[in-house]
Amino acid sequence: MRDEGAVRGDQDPPVLDLILDLLLAVGRSGIRYCYWKSGRRLPAALAGKTDLDLLVSRPDQHRIQELLLETGFKLFPAVASRSCPSTCDYLGYDEPSGRIVHVHLHTALVTGGRLLLDYRLPWEERVLDWSVPDPRLPVRILDPETEALLLIVRGLLELRRSDPVVARSWTAAREKFEADRQALAERVDMQVLRLRAAELMGPDLADALAGCLAAEAPLERQGAVRRMVRRRLSVYRRFNGAEASLRGAARTWRWAAGAVGQRYLHLPRPWNRQAPGGGIVVALLGVDGSGKSTARAAIGRWLGPEVDTMPIYFGTGDGRPSLVLLPLKLLVPLFTRLTASRPKGASHGDVSARPPGLTYSVLLTLWAAVLAVEKRLKLLQARRAADRGLVVIADRYPQNQLPAFNDGPLLPRLRRVPDWLRRFEAEAYQLARRLPPDLVFKLTASADLIAAREPTMNRDVIRQRVGELDRLVFPDSRVVCVDAAQPPDDVIRQIKREIWRLL
Repeated sequence: MRDEGAVRGDQDPPVLDLILDLLLAVGRSGIRYCYWKSGRRLPAALAGKTDLDLLVSRPDQHRIQELLLETGFKLFPAVASRSCPSTCDYLGYDEPSGRIVHVHLHTALVTGGRLLLDYRLPWEERVLDWSVPDPRLPVRILDPETEALLLIVRGLLELRRSDPVVARSWTAAREKFEADRQALAERVDMQVLRLRAAELMGPDLADALAGCLAAEAPLERQGAVRRMVRRRLSVYRRFNGAEASLRGAARTWRWAAGAVGQRYLHLPRPWNRQAPGGGIVVALLGVDGSGKSTARAAIGRWLGPEVDTMPIYFGTGDGRPSLVLLPLKLLVPLFTRLTASRPKGASHGDVSARPPGLTYSVLLTLWAAVLAVEKRLKLLQARRAADRGLVVIADRYPQNQLPAFNDGPLLPRLRRVPDWLRRFEAEAYQLARRLPPDLVFKLTASADLIAAREPTMNRDVIRQRVGELDRLVFPDSRVVCVDAAQPPDDVIRQIKREIWRLL
């Protein structure tokens, strides 16, 4: 094996520092392990572009988990409906690349449906015996014959349209298996492959399995061999046929409901992978134009594929409103025509120095009451989501310290409002103090920069709000000030680093 300095200085293919640190530590420890998925996709796994699937000997599982924690990885438990007791998920943040690295740790070889890994392949120790060191990198991999046998068996069991996850991306799934099969066919010693198949699956299946590698028909069309494999492995199923069908149907329903809930409804329900120790609420604060929405979207793209996240928008602008506020928001163009100018305190449009007129006062009172209901509902939703293990990414956050600042109460701007209505609105903003975010980012920028980004915003209001941002305090939250004038990549990198530290 090449020394550490040589590996770091001449990486071909490139390896993320976080993964390299882990592999070097595991290599020094003498732990029995190997990367057991497709060798063709190993470069992508080492670059953090896809999962790194490691098979480890059962006696060494706790030692490798210690090394994962020592090198910066964290255990992120899968939701119970998707979990398998012989696999666990460790995530790490590679700061130079900005990527989340996913190590999928296996103590058993399990396969089957994407939602229900029903079959165990009881070959772990023999697979580890046959593993070989990669000639260029500090990682153990499968020899071509073992990789080919595992590929054939997995393809026969996994490629079925009855699995909704596979069916959804059927073309990509079958092309992946076919590309792996064709790449291995050129490297495999067929006699060794038959010996491997005879030892693990029995002599009567050796020729049939070996023949699948070079057969003209793709794996999903080799039904006779699939039936023989299923019968041979039936004693290693985790569930009997009836229970497997029921569990598969239940998980399919949860998967579909979770996908709809995450993409469209943003429900506070975990369905994939939860944050260890519970979730957090992250609030992005700043004057309009400071980059809150951009940061929120970037965090979602970064963290969302691996950890359950929930975006939430506490403002009233271009973000996604709740069903409570949506009807009024659709009427905003009409309200705008009814009020030719806005009174002092408004941030956009034609701002007048006159006190609010009757029409504006009535409309603002209605708006404030509905908005108070929405904020209360979203505050409760955000906290419940975090307590269930989700990472909530909030664009803005309600506050009652500075009425004129973003997301403060609106009724103090009006003179003649019933006291009970003022109390009703105030209760929603008091709830925000009782349910503070866990992490607050203040995106700070100069008035000139904000004016350049938001040309329709009143300049006097800009100057006022830029100064007031510093005055907002969150004594029960971790507050981080981020210079929004930096290049966007630097802003996002700083935000990612702070979020990862808190998870």
